[in-house]
Amino acid sequence: MENIPKNLQLISDIDVQAASQDGKKLPRFSMLAYTGGKMDLVGFEDPVVVDLAGIGIEKQRIPIRLDHSAGKGVGHTERIAVENNTLTAEGIVSRDTSWARDVAKSGVNGFPWQASIGASIEETEFVAQGSAVTVNGSTFAGPVFVVRESILKEISFVDLGADSNTEAKIAAKAKALEQEKMAENDKTKNEVVSDEGRAEEIKASESTETKQTEQAPAEKIEASGDDHLSSLRAKAADEVRRIEAVRSLCGDSHGDIAAKAIEEGWDATKTELEVLRASRPAAPAFGGQHRATGPKVFEAAAVMAGGISGESLEASYDSPTLEAADKMRGMGIQEFCECASGRSLPRFRSNPSDWLQAAFSTMSLPYILSNVANKMLLDGYNYAEDTWRRICKISSVNDFKQHTRHRMTGDFKFQEVGADGELKHGTVSEQQFTQQADTHGIMFSLTRQAIINDDLSAFAAIPREIGMGAGEAIADAVWTLILSNPSSFFASGNGNYATGSTTALDVDALTAAELLFLDQTKPNGRPLGISPSILLVPSALKVTAEQLMNSLQLNETTTANAGKPVNNPHAGKFDIASSSYLGNSSFTGYSALAWYLFADPNRLAAFEVAFLNGVDRPTVESTDADFNTLGVQFRGYIDFGVKEQDYRGAVKMKGEA
Repeated sequence: MENIPKNLQLISDIDVQAASQDGKKLPRFSMLAYTGGKMDLVGFEDPVVVDLAGIGIEKQRIPIRLDHSAGKGVGHTERIAVENNTLTAEGIVSRDTSWARDVAKSGVNGFPWQASIGASIEETEFVAQGSAVTVNGSTFAGPVFVVRESILKEISFVDLGADSNTEAKIAAKAKALEQEKMAENDKTKNEVVSDEGRAEEIKASESTETKQTEQAPAEKIEASGDDHLSSLRAKAADEVRRIEAVRSLCGDSHGDIAAKAIEEGWDATKTELEVLRASRPAAPAFGGQHRATGPKVFEAAAVMAGGISGESLEASYDSPTLEAADKMRGMGIQEFCECASGRSLPRFRSNPSDWLQAAFSTMSLPYILSNVANKMLLDGYNYAEDTWRRICKISSVNDFKQHTRHRMTGDFKFQEVGADGELKHGTVSEQQFTQQADTHGIMFSLTRQAIINDDLSAFAAIPREIGMGAGEAIADAVWTLILSNPSSFFASGNGNYATGSTTALDVDALTAAELLFLDQTKPNGRPLGISPSILLVPSALKVTAEQLMNSLQLNETTTANAGKPVNNPHAGKFDIASSSYLGNSSFTGYSALAWYLFADPNRLAAFEVAFLNGVDRPTVESTDADFNTLGVQFRGYIDFGVKEQDYRGAVKMKGEA
């Protein structure tokens, strides 16, 4: 019972009703909070459309604020609705704050308040360039973000909203608000929306006007009734003639232009210009040939320029993409960026800062270049020597802290069961080994100099070199550790090291090395029970090792070998692994004569390479360049650690005295 809270809080809605001290009603407001169109919002690189079909309105009474500030309360809503693909709201200026008084007074004075919604985003969809999406009854071309699911939290009065078509009106009294609604309804009735319904609209307008005339004084009828009706008819006739002109100019071939012209009120001149533009033949692209374009095509073109070919290309791209990319050979960086960004860019030489900002303000170009950099880096990474993968255990860690590995050992040999049927207990012990990952990485840039030189292949080659650098970083770490012989890992006291002229690689030395390995014991002194499977040699001994593994017979004809069998006892016994690092003089402990036998690292690991979360390849990310770098930066990094494990997993033969 000690865990029961000592305080109890009940949270519920409170309905406060009170008249003002002077007996007047509180000011009311009506809002067109969102018109369903595109908005430019902070934090989004491209326009945003909120799908009103997915907006959640949890309650009708929500806060009304000024400029989305919780400290600037204005009032609350009484009605919120999604109507005709728009979001509307009505409510009361109920807060007694300076902000509420300012909003109310300014609104009554005629200040053109706009509205802005505040909502939590639950689900977002990105529509890329070249695609389109229909939301809120309208079609929007990409790039655009669509907020598919959201929850309305508050609405604010603002002087300039992200949706410039919104409006928020203040009425000092309820009667004034009703008059505004009536005027708005009359206006809606009088608007002409299509030539098909022209007669009905005119008739409705005449009827409304007649009713208004009947209710007005006689002198007002004489002064304005006939003139207003004539003006309305003239406007309706002009609209019919405009629509007929638009349809005549567009014909049957440009229905989309006709619809847009009628909807947006274009005149005949603007409509004719758009029809002429649409009727022109498409300009040839890149050297006079029509080419399929798209992010994958540009990506493939850059990868080709970097030198990747053959199976690697075919594994990543389909045939139409490769054919289109092949026709872009010779394209420079400037042309590539302009085409991939999908927009006309300023001249680079005269205004490089604006050029870079325009090019990389789109979603497409940074995405394409990041993919190119990633593929080229991975290609270079796979080119680097990775012999270490064959002799080291590959494992995973989930953070950068030091981890302890445990290897269970003990005596589990079955023992004879006595007459009493009692089974003996096996003994269990463990060995401990440590491991820790670190981050290794480097940055590279698409610089102003590279863009001026206009060499796309040079840019693509940079991440490949960095990929090779990532592979070299791991190889350096592994071979540095092995050759440095940490904590006397290879030592005669550990039973895994031998020296002398008899250790030079040949049949007899290989026999001795195998015996040395097989003589290894568990901590309890029992035989290890694991055989070696990998023969590791430096480059200088690779041919000798291959001869020993591939030759079925020996050609030793000296007197000392007379009478010995001619069959090779080690033929095909071990897999050969060779590394140029072992004999490289830049590493401490190098030797062109020393060689090794290793167990399968998955059975008994002598050395281990651990990657953070198991990601054993570099990661590429793009970022804005530093202020002093005119360009765009990319970074490649990989997280890994290398550590010795069980010395029984390998033996070393010095190969000399």
